Amino acid sequence: MDITCVIIDDEANNVENLKGLLEKWCPGVNVAACAGSADKGIEAIRATTPDVVFLDIQMPQKSGFEVLKAFETVTFEVVFITAFDQYGIQAIKFSALDYLLKPIDIEELKKAVEKAKARIAARQQNQNIGNLLSFIKNTQQDVPKIALPTMSETRYVKVSEIIRCEAYNNYTTFFLPQGEEVLVCKTLKEFAELLKPYGFERTHQSHLVNIKYVKSLLKEDGGKLLMEDRSKIPISRQNLDKIKKTLSGIN
Repeated sequence: MDITCVIIDDEANNVENLKGLLEKWCPGVNVAACAGSADKGIEAIRATTPDVVFLDIQMPQKSGFEVLKAFETVTFEVVFITAFDQYGIQAIKFSALDYLLKPIDIEELKKAVEKAKARIAARQQNQNIGNLLSFIKNTQQDVPKIALPTMSETRYVKVSEIIRCEAYNNYTTFFLPQGEEVLVCKTLKEFAELLKPYGFERTHQSHLVNIKYVKSLLKEDGGKLLMEDRSKIPISRQNLDKIKKTLSGIN
């Protein structure tokens, strides 16, 4: 499981040391940003939305605790770092959060990372279950969402907002409004079967379209669909009659 992190520590050598330890001993942990003060750390968190923040407790002007107070909702895991084993440790223990004492022990770092990954996975699983329950309770007035797992997150997208999907080997790109694209490491076949009840049609081996976003049927190259996003989607010869029939049934 790959995760992203931000390191916040006012001592540059400590930042570099932790960054080196993570790169060497904790595969799958990608350092998105480093900050040397609380304020810079807050900016880095907002800019990168990390999974985990390694947070020094004692820093000039503002402490690590002040960093957390800047967020109305903390959506990331926190691993506190401190050189003083009594400073705030009791509060951290009562809150069931992780901390590392300086100098950082490699085995303790590994354990903290694995705990963070487990909590992130559990949170994601809860979100997936929530999405499932929402789908099951879906009514005709509601719009179901589909989970799209990417390299960095799982996006929950309204099915009605998917314009089209395009395959490339074992990957599928979802095209959304405003030109947004989401790349998923799954085959188009899986999504074609899943989305068929919602007005999606396979026009070609590599293309799946949401019929409601079709603007016109073009005669060029044996038949293409002009979509609302101005893309032109090829139609294979064996799918042409099926697509024409589907389009003729649109009110």
